[in-house]
Amino acid sequence: MGDETASAEAWALEEFGDADLGDKRRTKRLVSMAKRAVLAPSGKVSEVFQDDAERQGAYDLLENKHVEVGALLAAMGGAVARRSQGQPFVFVPLDGSSLNLADRTASKDFGLIGSPHGAKGRMARGLKVISAIGVDPQGIPLGIAAMTYWTRQAVQQKPAQARKLQDKETRYWLATIDQAIEHLGSIVAQTRLWFQLDREADARQILEHLSKCGHLYTVRGNWNRKVRDQRGERRYVYDALARQAPKGTYTLHIPEGPGRNARHARMSVRAASVTLDLHDKWTKSSRALKTNIVWVREEGHLPAGQQRLEWLLVTNHSIETLEDIHLVLYGYTQRWRIEEFHRTWKHGSCNVEAMQLHSADRAQIWATILAAVSMRIERLKYLSRNQPDMPATEELSRYEIEALVILKRQHKKKNEQIPDGIPTIAQATRWIADLGGYTGKSSGGPPGAVTIGRGLEFLMPAAALLKALDQAGKLR
Repeated sequence: MGDETASAEAWALEEFGDADLGDKRRTKRLVSMAKRAVLAPSGKVSEVFQDDAERQGAYDLLENKHVEVGALLAAMGGAVARRSQGQPFVFVPLDGSSLNLADRTASKDFGLIGSPHGAKGRMARGLKVISAIGVDPQGIPLGIAAMTYWTRQAVQQKPAQARKLQDKETRYWLATIDQAIEHLGSIVAQTRLWFQLDREADARQILEHLSKCGHLYTVRGNWNRKVRDQRGERRYVYDALARQAPKGTYTLHIPEGPGRNARHARMSVRAASVTLDLHDKWTKSSRALKTNIVWVREEGHLPAGQQRLEWLLVTNHSIETLEDIHLVLYGYTQRWRIEEFHRTWKHGSCNVEAMQLHSADRAQIWATILAAVSMRIERLKYLSRNQPDMPATEELSRYEIEALVILKRQHKKKNEQIPDGIPTIAQATRWIADLGGYTGKSSGGPPGAVTIGRGLEFLMPAAALLKALDQAGKLR
C-alpha cells in the first residue's frame, strides 16, 4: 500500500469501488457512505451522516431496490483476494451469529433469534448471519470473504436429523463456504483456502461438503464418532487415539480469566489418519470420510476447580510431521479472529445492533458496510501487534499521520516525547488508542478494538480537515 492507500477514502474505494450496482452513481454513493462510516462509525445511520443532504443520500441508497447485499459482498471478497496475492494459503474462519434488532411490535420483516425460553417466553427479533473472513498466514485480518443472512420465521418442531438439507440451517453454512470460494476465486490458482470452523460445524453434510470443495479445512470435533483406523479396526475416535503414543508435547500458557487461574499447561499431541463413520441416525445410513484427526489434551494434575483443556480437530491437512501438526493447531487458533470481528461489529464502535432500519433487506446492506469498517479496525489492531515495525504509511494516509502527531502532542503525558518522522504502525496504533481512552497497562492488555475505534473517530475528522485545508492552499 502507498501513502494514500489506507486513508478512509482510498480504503472505501478499494473495498467497494468494484461493486456492481447497475449504475456508477450508486457505486460512488456506496463508496462515499463507507468512507463516512469509517470517519464516524455507529449503528445508527443518523449518527454517521449528520449533514441533512448526506443523510438523505444514504437513506436513498439503502432503500434503492437495485442495491443488493450480494453485490457489496462480491466487491468485499474481491478486496480480500487482492490482499491475499502471493500467500501460500489464506485462513478462512467461519462462524454464525445473530443481530438483535429493535422490533418491539413485530411489525418489521425480521425473524426470530435466540431461545423461545427467554424472558416471558418471547424470542428476540432480528437477523441470523454466518460470516467468513480472510486471515493471512501471519494472523492479520484481510477482510470479509463472505456473509449469508437469513430470517428465521418459525422454531422448527422436528429434530434436525428428521429434516432434509433444504429445511435445515446447515444449508447456510454450505452457502457461505461456496460464496467464499467464489469471491476468492481469482487467487485459488496460487493460494489455497483453509477453512476453520468450530464445533457447531461438526455435521455430516458440512464435513462432506468441505471434503469435496478442493480446499483445506479444520473443524473442531463435537462428537465421539466411530472411526476405522489404518488397520481397519473400528472404534470410537477417542479410544483409537488414546492407544497411540503422543507425537509430541508442548507447554501452553493459560492466562487468568473468569473462573480460571493462570497456569502453564502441559499439552500432549496425538494424530492419526482415519476413516470417519458419518452416521445418519434418522435414515440409519453411514458414509465413510477419509480424513485426519489431531487430538490435543492437557496432561497431569489440574488445580482444583479448573477444567482440562482439550481439542479434537478434523482436518485434511497433512499430519506427517510434527511441524504439519503444529500448523494445524496454529490455523485453528486463527478461528478466534472471527469472534473478535463479531464483537467489534456488534458491540464495539460499529454497534450494528443499534440500527433502526425497518426492512431486513436494508438492514443487511447497512450491516455489511459496518462489517467492512469493523474489519478495518481489526486489521489495524493486529498489524500493530504482529508487524509493529511496519511504517504507519502502510495503513494510514499522510493526512491521518500528520493529524495524529498534532493531536498526540496536544494530549501527551508530561514527560512523553513524540518523535519527528514517520511512526511505526505500533506507535501510531498506540497513539490512536490513547486518543480513544487507552490507559496502558491499567487497560488490561494491548490496545483493543474499542479504544482504537474511539481513537479513529477522534482522528478522522482532523485528518479530513487537514486534507481540505491543504487542497485549498491554506496550509503552509
